[in-house]
Amino acid sequence: MPAFESTLPAGAPELMRASAFRDYLEQESTRSGAASTRLSTLQPSVLQDLMRFERDGRATALLEVVAACLRHGHALLVHVEHGRHVLPLTLFPRDRLLHAPMPLPALLALPLDAFEVLQVEPAVLRPPRPGGRGPQADHARCAPLDPFVWELALRGRLGELLPELAGSAAYRVAPAADLRTLALDGTLAAAVARLRSSTTNLREIAGWPGFDRSRAMRMLNALYLLSALIVSRTHPAAMQDGWRGGRGRP
Repeated sequence: MPAFESTLPAGAPELMRASAFRDYLEQESTRSGAASTRLSTLQPSVLQDLMRFERDGRATALLEVVAACLRHGHALLVHVEHGRHVLPLTLFPRDRLLHAPMPLPALLALPLDAFEVLQVEPAVLRPPRPGGRGPQADHARCAPLDPFVWELALRGRLGELLPELAGSAAYRVAPAADLRTLALDGTLAAAVARLRSSTTNLREIAGWPGFDRSRAMRMLNALYLLSALIVSRTHPAAMQDGWRGGRGRP
């Protein structure tokens, strides 16, 4: 891939212009004769997973890419458009690390619902390890993945349940789930505490203080991607959910 000239002020991260990156993708698509190069270099299992979301002309949301990355355990490089520039984010699911061109607090300060996935490909970098082979990620630019996943699920573009959680279901926080690294306070902390002690459905969670249907689904997505959620299809509460955990209304 060609290097694109950055237009950011001195001292800012060296980021590509989104317009230049889109031109590059279009040229590659024309050269290869493919309809799109957004997902073309991925492993077949990851590609098949992500293609589930390419429906009705809707582009895959970043959280859906993260979900596929975690599910299959393949490190991915995701080019995300934000404003006029492109953020290259490398996800290391097995090491639970994120490599980004800026510190994690600065990344989380951005409006995560404005992120648009431009391209997904296998990671070029490897997680930082002493004596490791191949190009390694700069340790200083790596951060824990879990806080990013949590905030992306709560504030990102995707506002519906991931397919693995949809349908008639009841939910509970796994007893051994360690969520101490997350910014849990207020109504979120109270909801997680309730889910540690009881199993309930989407309709009930949506009625808790500080919650509605959208916020409930976002929290469930976040807990699921952190391996902190138990999903039951046979619990009595699952049979009582008129919404059936899906996208439609009761």
